[in-house]
Amino acid sequence: MLIIEEMILNVMCLFFPLAIYIIGIAYFRNQDIKKEKIFLEIALYSSVYLLIKFGSSKFLIYPMILLNIPLLIAYLKTNSRVTITLSTILVIYYNFNTDINLYYLILEYITYFIILTYLASKNASFIKMITIFVFIKSFIMSFEMFLIFNPNNYIVINYILIFSIMTIFTSIAYLILFCLNKGEEIMELNNVVHELEKEKKLRESLFKITHEIKNPIAVCKGYLDMLDYKDDTKTRKYVPIIKDEINRTLILMDDFLDYTKIQVEKDIVDLYLLLEETCDILKPLFKKNQIKLNVNIPDDEVYMYLDYNRLKQVLVNILKNSIEAKDKKKNENIISIDVQKKKEEIIIKIKDNGIGIDKKSLNKVDEMFFTTKEKGTGLGVALSKEIINQHGGSLKYSSLKNKYTIVTISLPFQEKNYAM
Repeated sequence: MLIIEEMILNVMCLFFPLAIYIIGIAYFRNQDIKKEKIFLEIALYSSVYLLIKFGSSKFLIYPMILLNIPLLIAYLKTNSRVTITLSTILVIYYNFNTDINLYYLILEYITYFIILTYLASKNASFIKMITIFVFIKSFIMSFEMFLIFNPNNYIVINYILIFSIMTIFTSIAYLILFCLNKGEEIMELNNVVHELEKEKKLRESLFKITHEIKNPIAVCKGYLDMLDYKDDTKTRKYVPIIKDEINRTLILMDDFLDYTKIQVEKDIVDLYLLLEETCDILKPLFKKNQIKLNVNIPDDEVYMYLDYNRLKQVLVNILKNSIEAKDKKKNENIISIDVQKKKEEIIIKIKDNGIGIDKKSLNKVDEMFFTTKEKGTGLGVALSKEIINQHGGSLKYSSLKNKYTIVTISLPFQEKNYAM
């Protein structure tokens, strides 16, 4: 049982860093190849360290032959710098832990370097590289076994030991490689599925915008077909409708272009001043719609790196939605703006007591082209959310039908001196 436990421990020491490598590059799926190579190098070095620190070869006369597995992976998947470093580590380790001559070890690993580097340059398979390594190592081990480790044993026993050691080494090497390759295949499959999902969403967006544009164009065509230039009554009636539909199409296109080409250009901005200026701009709308505005903004200044125009665009969009959501049945319509400054974030809450949003619509409120308005494009909320996301923040909606709607904007904040 002890030898099985020893093998399991050694395999765990080998495989654990490689498993972390697979999980890491799967999580950071957009990392470039150079960074993936760095992660693999760290995993290989970690495997060697864990084997040296926690591995053992009490039941094998030849010490820690499994240390050569990370080296073989390095020949197949990394560069010469890594293979030379790992070879140096192994030469030093064997020199300190065995009676094998240092120059003999150097010659051995130079031989591996020449042969395996050549095979790697020819894109040889891992199976071929293992086979050749095992053949060379078996040949070298026969001299070491008879001259150093077990010179007094019978020849047959020594050969059985060599065969057993190399069989264990080959089996574990194939197991590690199989798991590594399967992990990379799953990661690649995951990336492909992710890209297909992105492509699917893009196609759905294009389908939706085509559908949305087709509707007003079809309306325009219908009215143009019915238009009689000799009939002034029809002309005066139909032309404004056609203009409205064309304007709706242009607004839809502008919103869609804004959504697909969002660029945030940050600068030092007084957030509280931005909020006050936005409220001042919209005062005529509040007055026209008989909506009371309650603003709770601290009197001090808070400077942050923000895109002034983009954030203003978000605030205007949210406040206009709140205005349009007023409940005419209520005696008083109120929109309140509250700002809270916390240690690492600033929270802006915009609340109205309008018609609210039902639960089904609330789950779709940030989807592209979803709207409950008769002439809405369904891009305002999606655009606002994307802008806030690019600031490192979040935008959330909560609502109760016929009661209220609350929009919560969270922006990351750190106390800094932005003195100009």
